[in-house]
Parts: sequence; structure tokens; C-alpha cells
Amino acid sequence: MQIGEMAQATGLSRDTLRFYEKRGLLRARRGANGYRDYPPEAADWLRYLRTAQQLGFTLAEIEADMPLLAGAGDPAMAELLRAALARKLADIDARIAGLNQLRGELARRMEAQAQACPLRGDADAAR
Repeated sequence: MQIGEMAQATGLSRDTLRFYEKRGLLRARRGANGYRDYPPEAADWLRYLRTAQQLGFTLAEIEADMPLLAGAGDPAMAELLRAALARKLADIDARIAGLNQLRGELARRMEAQAQACPLRGDADAAR
């Protein structure tokens, strides 16, 4: 499958396909004419990759766990993939907790009417 066909089949741009290939996330054979020739299973791999990105995985994480995604149909690999998803969920939960803490601090500073400047901390106000 040439790059235009792969772009149409996956909804990705040619530039995105070239970028993934440059990063080593996608492989293509080169024909005698120099055109890229992607195997049909590359479309499935790209769908896995895009799903992983939509679930919050970075390209670096996908690169590190690429064998997990490539073997997602294998029961042994599926368990490893579940572990990777659990780690991502824990990371998201930690970020949410951090954002809730930050939100609380911002709300506290907004409600503090006594301070002339809400960015001055309690230690600064005592000076």
C-alpha cells in the first residue's frame, strides 16, 4: 500500500506517516521507484497507535511499549498491556489530584479578601 492509500485508509496525513516512519513507529519497504510500500497490517498498527494516543499515551511511551501494542492479540501480551494501561490510569489519577490541590490553592487565594495581592503568600503578608 503506497503512502496515499495508507493516508486514506487511516485518516492520517502523509506527513504524519512520514513522521511515524522517521521515529521508527512505522516501517515501509521501498520499491525500485523509491515509493514507500506499507504492508496491509500497518493500517491496524496505526489504529492501535492512534487509540493509544487518544488514551493519553505519548509517542515515547508508545515507542517503549510498542511490542505490547503489536502483540495485543496475544493473551500474554494482553496482560502486559493491561498493566501499561493501569500505570497510565494511576498517572492520570495523580495528575488529577495535583490539579485539584492547585485549584484549591487558587480558590483560597481568590477568597482571601484581606490580602492586597493574591499572589503574595502568607509568609509574604506577615512582612
